[in-house]
Amino acid sequence: MRIRSVTVEPWDVELLEPFGIATGAQELASNALCEVELESGTRGLGEAAPFPAVNGETQADAISALHAVAEQLAGSELTGALLLPYAVRERLHQAPSALAALEMALLDADCRERGVSLFQHFGGRSSLLVTDITIPTGGASQAAAAAERAASQGFATLKVKVGGEPFEHDLARLRRIAAAAPNARLLLDANASLSGEHAVELVRGLGANQSQVVLFEQPCVRGDYAGSRYVRAAGIRVAADEDARSVDDLTCLRAEEAADVINFKLTKSGVSGALSMIAEARRLGFGLMLGGMVETRLAMTVSACIAGGQGGFEELDLDTPLFMKDDRLAGGFAQEGPRLSLAGIALGHGVRRGARPAPPGTRDAR
Repeated sequence: MRIRSVTVEPWDVELLEPFGIATGAQELASNALCEVELESGTRGLGEAAPFPAVNGETQADAISALHAVAEQLAGSELTGALLLPYAVRERLHQAPSALAALEMALLDADCRERGVSLFQHFGGRSSLLVTDITIPTGGASQAAAAAERAASQGFATLKVKVGGEPFEHDLARLRRIAAAAPNARLLLDANASLSGEHAVELVRGLGANQSQVVLFEQPCVRGDYAGSRYVRAAGIRVAADEDARSVDDLTCLRAEEAADVINFKLTKSGVSGALSMIAEARRLGFGLMLGGMVETRLAMTVSACIAGGQGGFEELDLDTPLFMKDDRLAGGFAQEGPRLSLAGIALGHGVRRGARPAPPGTRDAR
């Protein structure tokens, strides 16, 4: 495939409510769109979704990195959509969301050129998926209302952000959530903000409802394997997120016995990096989870195509499009409550600039 041009533009999307985690909150998704045009005229779109509170990367960083490689890529010939020149990959190493955006755009263009969907490209195993929904940081009453609303919409798994506040605050929120949605599976996510002891104490504080907690994502700071082992020794399954950014990280996590599940994110590792990590995690026997940053339907649909195409993911966290007022995009997966359908995607990831999105909870896909 020969590249004619690579362009990038900021893509700011207002949120319905702040998306808060232990280390900070976003009131605006300050993302970027990357467009690749092939010599044939076929175009592909990708999305960078940096989250400064997670790894320090900003919208300006992502855009600057993509501008830096655009001229080098113009006129170049790639033997595969993910086979970028070494110099390009090195330049984008410090801006992983930019790398992800470029790789998404190349994959989209390549699949459109070949007349297949990204879902088919990745294996076409299951076109129907189920996602959780996140309850961001905030007050107890707000969390309880969100849990009740999510349960009424059919969400069986609630991902609850904890940490960054006093222990009593988090425990009060969790108790209200468990009471509001007593049949829900709870996936706690501390974003590397707790000690192992506090993580276990938080779960135990739910008393008879602690069995609702099925997974604790990144309870401790990156590299605190002893803390994660402490949580696992208490009978609580642990998912690695900040601890899992590369294949080498997975080897370390297995040796340290510090995780049960790996949460992969395209904007954390790039598409190619995530795919390599998924393959290695399968080999090492980890459970698989696929999530993202604060992404529009574009990046989330690419992740969904990987999950549905390959199969075998036990947890999906592909909900952030539901937090957006108007992403100014059309297509991608169709969504009704927690259910995602990839069946209507004909070419590439199916997302395009276009009409206003459908009302929350129902999304058109083509």
